[in-house]
Amino acid sequence: MQRVLDGILGRRLSTREEGHEQVTAVTGVPFLGLDALASASYGPEAALTMLIPLGAIAPLYLLPIIAVISVILAAVAMSYRQTIAAYPGGGGSFTVARENLGPKVGVVAGAALAIDYILNVAIAISAGVGAVVSAIPSLQAHTLTLCLVLLALLTLVNLRGIRQSAAVFAVPTAVFVVSLGLVIVVGVARAIASGGHPTAVVAPPAPKHAVEAVSAWLIIRAFANGTTAMTGVEAVADAVPVFRDPRIRRARRTLVAIVGMLIVLLIGIGYLCRAYDIAATEPGKAGYQSVLSMLTAAVFGHSAFYYVALASVLCILSLSANTSFADFPRVCRLLALEHHLPATFAERGRRLVFTRGIVLLAILSAALLVAFGGITDRLIPLFAIGALLAFTMSQAGMVAHWRRVGGKHARKSTVMNATGATATGITLVIVAISKFTEGAWLVIVVVPLVSLLLWRIRGYNERISEAVATEQPMAREHLASPVAVVVADAWNRGTRRALELALELSDVVYAVQITTDSERPGGLADVWDRMIACRSPDAAGVTPKLVVVSSPYRQFFTPIVELLRDLGSEYPDRNIAVIIPELEIGHWYERLLHNNRGRMLRAYLLANPPDRLVLVTTPYRVAA
Repeated sequence: MQRVLDGILGRRLSTREEGHEQVTAVTGVPFLGLDALASASYGPEAALTMLIPLGAIAPLYLLPIIAVISVILAAVAMSYRQTIAAYPGGGGSFTVARENLGPKVGVVAGAALAIDYILNVAIAISAGVGAVVSAIPSLQAHTLTLCLVLLALLTLVNLRGIRQSAAVFAVPTAVFVVSLGLVIVVGVARAIASGGHPTAVVAPPAPKHAVEAVSAWLIIRAFANGTTAMTGVEAVADAVPVFRDPRIRRARRTLVAIVGMLIVLLIGIGYLCRAYDIAATEPGKAGYQSVLSMLTAAVFGHSAFYYVALASVLCILSLSANTSFADFPRVCRLLALEHHLPATFAERGRRLVFTRGIVLLAILSAALLVAFGGITDRLIPLFAIGALLAFTMSQAGMVAHWRRVGGKHARKSTVMNATGATATGITLVIVAISKFTEGAWLVIVVVPLVSLLLWRIRGYNERISEAVATEQPMAREHLASPVAVVVADAWNRGTRRALELALELSDVVYAVQITTDSERPGGLADVWDRMIACRSPDAAGVTPKLVVVSSPYRQFFTPIVELLRDLGSEYPDRNIAVIIPELEIGHWYERLLHNNRGRMLRAYLLANPPDRLVLVTTPYRVAA
């Protein structure tokens, strides 16, 4: 089994190798920036799709909308630069909100982030597979299967460690950025050379006739759709510990690089859509083309480069879910450290990644994909809510942070964070209102419910901690040995070893055998006189006592528990040590040929423990 795991996941890494698994500013871009960069492929289109009723004049309004989004993005990036420096341990919105706005606000921020990451995985994988299926219609019937296969591959890559996942995603990220960058550079150059009215190599489809006049509400809804381009920006602040030293400087450079490239891509797309008169087509309708497809064809035609560029878009859409795999486990770790999740979520696995967080994200995302049949378009309206809520709480928390700690640049930083909090807060309200009937209400309901669940988990953990805590010192005098009870049904190596241990532990030793009306010959009772009773007592004068319990209803566990309770009443000042011999065989599949009664008894006693119970297992290995 170990060799199989080594082959699939790679060898187990030592904690001392952590430095080799960390990323630089360059490799941090593909590892943490895929979600943000991929939003350039669907954010502008989402806004432009909402403007379809305006007909041919729709592209005129895209650039102003993108300009506003870009300003907000810049403000958010500057705010997160402050967060990275102030909280180099990572955690982003959750840590900042918890430490500056209170634990309850922090949990809300953590819940919002977690939901956003889960949605991101499902939507990104669905979008990537949907693009492939639209290009190869024969795969339509296998959409869900393709989604789950891609999810499994992403999960496997991330389970293999940070360095390997960063290396895997580096080439697709570079091809996407270079391809889209070339489209923008060449397109803008031709637009400038032609006085702002370039001729498309392949003309885009003619826009539909206008069916609606321009209104503030329509522009607001288009802006709300376009804010999906803002998701993923918080990833770097959440994952500062994955960077090599000097980690603060590397993390800030990575953040600036990601947001800088994203803003350039967004503004470039907005400008070229206006220059080439590219309007959105109806998604899911005949003749649909993505905005990037029309834009690339307008600049380069249906050349080889066109197909390379579109392939990079499909690839980056599918892989953009990786940002969630990088950050969701770290949010789970922070929640676990505050007792809002099981403590195991704070532990790293064999490849120095938070394995349980990765697996949980994969399971929840798979559930979403299965629930929606691999087509998650209806989840897109919910996408930006969690991110914007986390942005706002993080920046509001940083305002409180600077007011509390002060410092040379505190006033400047306070203004910067307050501006960002105001911008994202207003954006959050706009998106929530404009998307409320399209499903945003679901996030508004789910975030408080998840937050409540996290608080209930913490409350449970605190109650357990209080129940097991003690200030009483260890007793050293008047200690009584336990009553030892060996459970066995035959005389063998395991029974002999368990009885020998029992005699070492106690001066009161019982061997218990449960019999039924169909008990086979050769049980412990048949050989007791020959093996035990006729032997001389040990040095302490102890001879084990055999107790045979008849069970006409063929129950095994209940009679044992009843006997243990009787012994507890007979010896009220002593613990009851149950010694269970367990057969260990060479291969896991051999267990199917054994009754595994020892394992089941141990589990039953743990679930139904008599007072003062002590469980001891004596394994003995045989080779078949």
